[in-house]
Amino acid sequence: MTAQTPANPQPVLPAERAGLRAWLGLATLVLPVILISVDMTVLSFAVPHLSADLAPTGEQLLWIVDIYGFLIAGFLITMGSIGDRIGRRRLLLVGAAAFGAASALAAFSTSPEMLIAARALLGVAGATLMPSTLSLIRSLFPDDRQRMVAVAVWASAFSAGAAFGPILGGLLLEHFFWGSVFLINLPVVALILVAVPLLVAESKDRSPGRIDPLSVLLSLSAMLASVYGAKRLVSGEVSGLAVAALVMGLAGVVLFIRRQRRLPHPLLDLSLFSLPRFRAGIVTNFMLIFSLVGTLFFLTQLLQSGYELSPLRASLVLVPGLAVSVLASFIVIPIARRFALRTVISGGLLVSAAGLALVTQLPAQEGVVMALVAFAVLGLGSGLTETLTNDAVLTAAPPARAGAASAISETAYELGGALGVAVLGSVLTAGYRMSLEGAEPEDLPDGAVSRAAETISSASVVADEVGGGAGAELWAAAQEAFASAVNLAGGLAAVLVLATAALAFFLLRRDRT
Repeated sequence: MTAQTPANPQPVLPAERAGLRAWLGLATLVLPVILISVDMTVLSFAVPHLSADLAPTGEQLLWIVDIYGFLIAGFLITMGSIGDRIGRRRLLLVGAAAFGAASALAAFSTSPEMLIAARALLGVAGATLMPSTLSLIRSLFPDDRQRMVAVAVWASAFSAGAAFGPILGGLLLEHFFWGSVFLINLPVVALILVAVPLLVAESKDRSPGRIDPLSVLLSLSAMLASVYGAKRLVSGEVSGLAVAALVMGLAGVVLFIRRQRRLPHPLLDLSLFSLPRFRAGIVTNFMLIFSLVGTLFFLTQLLQSGYELSPLRASLVLVPGLAVSVLASFIVIPIARRFALRTVISGGLLVSAAGLALVTQLPAQEGVVMALVAFAVLGLGSGLTETLTNDAVLTAAPPARAGAASAISETAYELGGALGVAVLGSVLTAGYRMSLEGAEPEDLPDGAVSRAAETISSASVVADEVGGGAGAELWAAAQEAFASAVNLAGGLAAVLVLATAALAFFLLRRDRT
């Protein structure tokens, strides 16, 4: 592919269209995307199994699941700046090797604390894998139509990976121990280490400016403190520590934003948010992943623990939604040529909201078919939207700032997934606990209800220990309480997605494409 100088007014010639090497390069670039997105959700099906083995508390379980996404989001922009300096391909290769090592550590964890630490290391390593992917797509595919197809591949890889994670987890857990959901990363890491040097050229910024250590510290501490406080408050713990953490986190966000505006080379280029198309793309991506990953977190638990499906059977319930999401990512390309961007994006969000509305109607028992339909509708809406929002992010930013735009977009993805689990998971945990404790099953030993209220998996164990009619009554109450909590979390997600649809329609009101 030849370079086109700014002084040349001629249109892109057919010879400059991407060839086979560029498409093979795209295939290698989606490997890190699949790896990150699979690892974000693959634990969903392993939760009951690792809970039985490691016996984490409800709070520890949430940290095991979501600390990975928090640290990816916290370090992503920093790692993008480092990649600008040492080379994006080099950073990807170093990060892939570290990701493989952390995966092995997680697979053989012997305590909740060890698994949380391993997942934290996976998050830091994962942050090195993502910064170059979207920016390289823009350079590999200058032709508009080819680029949109490439972005569709990228978007479908992320959403498919997020949805395929639980399916892969179900298949592995049918035959192996729970740590296998981490060991599966190792062959993908090996393929990245071999293929990327062969197919993707090195890339770096020739004038990147220096990294500001205070900005790095502010971004990470602000996010972790605010999320920690929000998690505590949403779960029902109104304490001085929770409020202080949230206030400190929000103050850190304000300080971070003010500092970025003063720096000549900021970690986060806030000027990009002045572009309506960019803002709409970022907000929409964030909320789509928020709802998708959060829904997967509680839906997989409902299928296994609530509906008592095996991991393999539960994973098959998600297959139609996965297939629909990938197919919709490509079907939307010709649709986007006939309708306005805001119409298609808002329409996709409304479809996603309809899927979440079905989640609010899931019963305590025999709701497998409804769960399948709900996830398929949610996948359809996500697929219709993500290709266009990612292309909007890339095309809204000037070419010189494609890397910064990509880093912000990927941060929205990772933070959306992490907050989806944190917020919706906290709502789920709080709703389940209050509903079960309010049911007050009779003739139970002291402390049985409080133990069962930790997680739905704990309720299964306690019900077996109690046995007899009292145990059966406790388990029925737990199933009802968990389904009620799933309905509540799904309703919250539906409202947020509807609000996002209205916001995207407003932000893109002057967009003519």
